[in-house]
Amino acid sequence: MQILPNSHFIIKIGCAAVLLVTPVLAATTHSASVPAKSNVSATTLTRQTISLAGAHKAIKAAKDEAARNGWVICVAVVDAAGDLVALEKLDGAIAISPAVAQAKARTAALLQSPSGDFEKFINNGKPSFLSTPGVTPLEGGVPIIVNNQVVGAVGISGSNGPGDSQVANVAATAVSH
Repeated sequence: MQILPNSHFIIKIGCAAVLLVTPVLAATTHSASVPAKSNVSATTLTRQTISLAGAHKAIKAAKDEAARNGWVICVAVVDAAGDLVALEKLDGAIAISPAVAQAKARTAALLQSPSGDFEKFINNGKPSFLSTPGVTPLEGGVPIIVNNQVVGAVGISGSNGPGDSQVANVAATAVSH
């Protein structure tokens, strides 16, 4: 199936809800709003999210920073909803690194703050935060912020906590500027 630019699909969910999906392959904005003719747009939001090109930019910056420090890493970039956009595992990175990098990135995107902040909550005597679903309390995930909005996040695994955060910060900054 070929998806044409500006194509719209209407998908029925259950018997009442309708979701409008506009496939945009390289754009950085996802819109859940309906065409201008409808008065439904007042109940929807437009949200920016990272593009594949932005994810590649973050990955390049992460790989460069890791190489400067002699670290063999895996880098994951997720969108604002925490879904994977791109992942790269360097030769020699351990097998668990892709899952950990993606989990750190997802945590940073969903919490809209570094995954290391979540780790600090637990280490500072708040173990109940461990029951938060879908988050990984490990340092190395950093949100990507553009125009004061979280558009995605980057997660790094393969060096150590502070090293992973260092690489993730460099990668996020490369996209934010």
